[in-house]
Amino acid sequence: MLTFKQKVFAIVAKIPKGKTMTYGDVAKRAGNQYAGRAVGAVLHTNFDPQIPCHRVIGKDGSLRGYNRGLANKKRILINEGVIM
Repeated sequence: MLTFKQKVFAIVAKIPKGKTMTYGDVAKRAGNQYAGRAVGAVLHTNFDPQIPCHRVIGKDGSLRGYNRGLANKKRILINEGVIM
């Protein structure tokens, strides 16, 4: 059985370039609709370039924490075609 962290990483790894998901969406798909903050905590530990955690945003469309800085998160998303 996968841990919550493993589920989060597997879900986020499948977000296609140019698309985003909210922390709540990821939490719901991982089996706990109330664990949006936990998703953020998990993603904060990610340094694997295969896990595109920059594609996870706040439910209001805002950029939230990113361990490489919010300016980088915004730049990457714009380069991928996400309209900010």
